[in-house]
Parts: sequence; C-alpha cells; structure tokens
Amino acid sequence: MHIPDNYLGPATCAIMGAAVLPAWVLSARKVTRELSRERIPLLGIGAAFSFLIMMLNVPVPGGTTAHAVGGTLLAVLLGPWAACISISTALLIQALVFGDGGILSFGANCFNMAFVIPFFGYFIYKIAKDRVRSRRGEYIGLAIASYAGINLAALCAAIEFGLQPLVARDAAGLPLYSPYPLSVSIPAMTIPHLAVAGVVEAAFTVAIFAFVAKASPGAIYIGSPARTKPLYALIVALVLASPIGLLAAGSAWGEWGPGEIKSVVIGGKSLGFVPAGMDRGFHFPAPIPDYGLKGFPGIFGYALSALLGVAIFIIAYKLFGLLKKGKKEDAVKAGA
Repeated sequence: MHIPDNYLGPATCAIMGAAVLPAWVLSARKVTRELSRERIPLLGIGAAFSFLIMMLNVPVPGGTTAHAVGGTLLAVLLGPWAACISISTALLIQALVFGDGGILSFGANCFNMAFVIPFFGYFIYKIAKDRVRSRRGEYIGLAIASYAGINLAALCAAIEFGLQPLVARDAAGLPLYSPYPLSVSIPAMTIPHLAVAGVVEAAFTVAIFAFVAKASPGAIYIGSPARTKPLYALIVALVLASPIGLLAAGSAWGEWGPGEIKSVVIGGKSLGFVPAGMDRGFHFPAPIPDYGLKGFPGIFGYALSALLGVAIFIIAYKLFGLLKKGKKEDAVKAGA
C-alpha cells in the first residue's frame, strides 16, 4: 500500500498532501496540548509497532504481497490523533531511510494509512464498544474495525492509482504515471486486502491489544501511567520476527520499479512500455533501500534495519518528551 514516487502525478500528490495537512495540524495540536509528558514516549512505541508490522509482508492472491498497518490498534491504544502522528512518522522514516513509499507521494500514503485507518477504524470500534459492553464484544468490534479500516485505505489507494490514466496522458494518449485504470486497480488492491491483508490486520490488532491490556493496561487511550517494559519486550519480539517478511516473494501491487513494470503481467498481458512520467520522474536515493544493509545477509540486514527504525522512533520521542518538560519548567519559572 506504500505508493512509490511517479505512480501519482504531481497534481494528485499535491491534492493528497493538502487533504491530509489539516489532520496533521489538528493532530499535532491535540497531542501537544493533551498528551502528558509521561505518555509522549508512547508515540515512539506506537510508531515502532506500526513500522514493524508493515515490515511483515504476507503473500496474497495474484502473486503479490501485502502487509498490515496497525492503524486501528494505535488509535485504540493512543487515540486517533496520536495514532495519526505515530503512523505518519513511521511512513516518513520508511520513505527517507528505506525507500519504502515515495517522497512526493508521502501525503497520499499518510492520507490512506495515517488518516483513513486510525480515524475510520476508531469510529467503528467506538460504535461496537458502546453497544456491546463485554470484553468479547470489544475484541469482536476491534477485529471488525481494523478489518474495515485497512480495506477502506486499500480502496482509497486503488482509486488514486486508477484515476491517473484519466488525468495524465502524453501526446500519444499513453498514461504518464500509473497505467492501470479503475477497472484494474480496484479489484487488484481490494481483493487481496479483503481476502488476506484485512484478516492479518485484524489478527495483529486483537492479539497485540490483548497483550497490552493484560501487561500494560495504562497504555490504553486515556489510561493510567503505562508500564513500558512489556511494550519494549513486544517490540524486541517483533524485531526478531521481522525477517519473516522476507518469505513473501515478489513486490506489492503497484510498487514495481520502472525496470520491472514493463514486463508485469496483468490479465494475461504485459504492459509493454514504461510510462514516461515514471521513467523520467523523481527518484530519491534512500540510504538503505528495501531494508537491506550492505555487508549483511538478507535476514540479518532486515532485522538490523528493523532495529534501526525502532531506535529512531524511540529516541526521537524521548527527546521530544524531554523538550516538552523543559518548556513546561521554563513556563513555570516565568510565571513565578
């Protein structure tokens, strides 16, 4: 679901960036004002959860791969506003450091995964929780919400892909960017998510929520001070499990590079050309592309990349918490 650069035209990228900007601004304000200094590190833990879950690729129908996101999980644990910030942070590091998702398409990816999933998923979860007041009912509602959230996000991505042949063509009438129309992109994206990725998302969400509810109930949205040791232990377990993502061979649908899209076979036919906008478009040289560290075997490089990403999130939000503490102390001194 990570849309690479040059699959969406510049106009679409600008529109999607503008669409998600209000969510970023409001989320940042909400988090800054309402989240206590003690709970700010949970944003880093949340970003780490989402980052690691997205590394666990699974094979889906059609010979491609997909992954869970953890958006509804973070919305329930941290609140949808904080989840938006955490997932956006995870997507930013994936794009800048690991080349997973585009720089120009960052707004579109955040709209789909950091806005649609947590807010829609949390909305469905709240409806279910308020009507079925039991632990079992809560888990069922959580599974339905997370399944619905990721599938709505997949539909949004499919529409963004499928609109490109309509809005951006060259003089010869060939698509400049994503070459697949809505009749191809929608089933190609939604069927694998309905059949596999949504189920994986629901399973991850319920399993991790159940663990957190038992080991660190204070981590749940508007909870008491959280016990972070069990959360860090879960992160370590996910880091160690991350190489499982290498078992799913092939690329996710719509994430092919310019060198391979020409020969991709869909509906029994290969595309036969490279869209000009994709061939001559913007290409960002990520320092650790595809989570592969030079000098390390695939499994170890993948796990070390997972560890590096986690370290970035944890350290960044620890520092942010300390900065907020410093500002609060300065304000108290100024008031005195």
